[in-house]
Amino acid sequence: MERLPISTEHCVVERDGHIVIVTMKRPEARNALSTTMLVGLADAWAYMSETPQVRAGILTGAGGTFCAGADLKAMGRPPSDPRIRERMARIPDFHWKGLLREGRPTKPLICAVEGHAVAGGTELLVGTDLRVVAEGATLGLYEAKRGLFPMGGSAIRLPRQIGYANAMDILLTARPVSPREALAMGLINTIVPDGQALAAARELAEQIAGCGPLAVQAILRTYRETQHLPEEEALRVSDEIGWPVIGSEDAKEGARAFREKRRPIFQGA
Repeated sequence: MERLPISTEHCVVERDGHIVIVTMKRPEARNALSTTMLVGLADAWAYMSETPQVRAGILTGAGGTFCAGADLKAMGRPPSDPRIRERMARIPDFHWKGLLREGRPTKPLICAVEGHAVAGGTELLVGTDLRVVAEGATLGLYEAKRGLFPMGGSAIRLPRQIGYANAMDILLTARPVSPREALAMGLINTIVPDGQALAAARELAEQIAGCGPLAVQAILRTYRETQHLPEEEALRVSDEIGWPVIGSEDAKEGARAFREKRRPIFQGA
């Protein structure tokens, strides 16, 4: 496992082959979001998108918890480290990018949740593509209870992901949501025993990394670009994205590997 130089005090970014693991690291504050953390997250998502060898990412939290939301005091205080201040200036809207409201990575991102994933923690979860949650975790968008608003995009994304009634239940009551409820609503993919979320997310990431990277990225891009288009228009976009994948070297390698009864060796070309 290689620790990448884009890591910050509150955000550790590591790479293991085709997989990037991003760990929010403020366990003393239940990994509440700070400016330093958001800068690290924004750079991590850019690194995932810009690095051809990366095929999947995992977002998790240190110390047995995911993220307890925004630390408004910490986010309103300029970081003491001049290197972080320089990175803040270099990344437009780093806070929205870090929170996955903008600039989401072009590769699949899996969240591995232990403990609390509330407020901004659930907003991060809603911005990911696959969600693995430990059975003892707690989810929820608490903003309305505190007179706040979910600025990460959940008021828009949640109804689109899990339907109006379920989304309004979560958003308007601002109550805790158990993993069992979240699974029944379709908000998460799977529940695992406590302490096993990261390992289960690694298994998913390895499965994704074994698929053709062009195909995986094209599927993700097609969904994001067509989810609110009429079907006829969406199919045109899908064809524009999909036909180059069909004609790629990876597609030829996939067919060869099938004939030869071996695992394909994809090059992303």
